[in-house]
Amino acid sequence: MAASPGSTVLAAANAAGIYIPALCYHPDLSNFGGCRICTVEINGKTARACFAKVEENMVVWTDTPEVTELRRKALEKIFAAHNPDCQSCSRNGDCELQKASAFVGFTEVHQAGLARNVSKVPSDTSNPFFSLDHTRCILCGICIRTCKEINGVAAISFGRSSTGERCVSTADGKPLAESKCESCGECVDRCPTGALARKNSWRPAREVKTICPYCGVGCGIYLGVRGDRVVSVRGDRENPANNGQLCVKGRFGYHFINHRNRLTTPLIKKDGVFTEATWDEALDLVANKFLDLTKRYGPDTLAAVSSARCTTEDIYLFQKLVRHLGTNNIDHCARL
Repeated sequence: MAASPGSTVLAAANAAGIYIPALCYHPDLSNFGGCRICTVEINGKTARACFAKVEENMVVWTDTPEVTELRRKALEKIFAAHNPDCQSCSRNGDCELQKASAFVGFTEVHQAGLARNVSKVPSDTSNPFFSLDHTRCILCGICIRTCKEINGVAAISFGRSSTGERCVSTADGKPLAESKCESCGECVDRCPTGALARKNSWRPAREVKTICPYCGVGCGIYLGVRGDRVVSVRGDRENPANNGQLCVKGRFGYHFINHRNRLTTPLIKKDGVFTEATWDEALDLVANKFLDLTKRYGPDTLAAVSSARCTTEDIYLFQKLVRHLGTNNIDHCARL
C-alpha cells in the first residue's frame, strides 16, 4: 500500500479505507494520542497509529488479539467514567465511541460489569446554542484543539472542577456564556460523543446543499430539512470558501425561517397602521417616493447602502439604479 510522505499510519489507513478506531483524532487537528484506541502492531511492536509515521517496508497489523485487548482496556477506563444512558443521547447511533466499542467487541455485557465513576461536574447549559455534558465527555481534547487551532480563540482547556475532577473548562471555571467563546459551534461539530450537543435541533429527513445567506463570504452549507422546516445546518467541507467551517450565524441562525413572526408580505403604513400590500404596490410606492424627493430637493438628498447578503450581480444593478437617479451617494456594508 502506498502512502503520502510524512503521513501517519492512521491517516494512511483512513485514506485506504481501513478502519482503525480513534477517539481523540481528527484530520483537521494536531495529534493528541490520549485515547490509545488507535493502537496497532508495527513490525511486532504496539504503537499508536496517530503518531507512528509511515516508513518503507513497514508491516502494520491493525486487528490482532493483543491489539484488541489493549483497546478493550482503554475502553474500560472510558466507559467507567461515561454516562451509561446512550438512548437519551443526541448522538445515539452516530457516536464514535459506540462505533469503536462495536468494532472492538466491547458490548453492553462488558459495560454492565464496570465500576462506574461518572463525572459529578454539572452540565453547562449557559450557552444559548449548545450545552456541555461532562458525563458524556471522554476528555479527548478535540474541542480544545478545535477552539485553539481552527478558531484561534482558545476559550476552553483542560482544568479542574471545584471537586478536583479533570474536565474541559473555561478560564476561571466560568460558564461558557461568560467566557470568550464565540459560539461558532466548531467544537460541537467535531465532538465524537454527545458531550457537546446542540439545543433545539432535530435530525433531518434530508439535506439540501446551498450557500449561507448571512454575508458575502459564500460559505457552503447543508440545510437539514424535515417536511417544510429547516431543523439543522452543517458546513460543506467541499466548499473552498469555508472548508466546512461556519460562524455562529451560519450554523445556528436558521430558526427565523419558520418563525411565527416572520414577515411574508410587504407592509405599508396607512393611517398609522401597517397593512399588508402586494409587491407591486410596495415597489411603486418606494419608486414614487424616490422620484418625488429627487424632483423636490435634488438627487444628492438620496443615499443608498447595499447589503453583503446580496449577490455581486444584485449589488451591481443596485448601484446602476442609484446612479440613474442622479447621485453617487452609495455605500456597501462590507467595504471595511
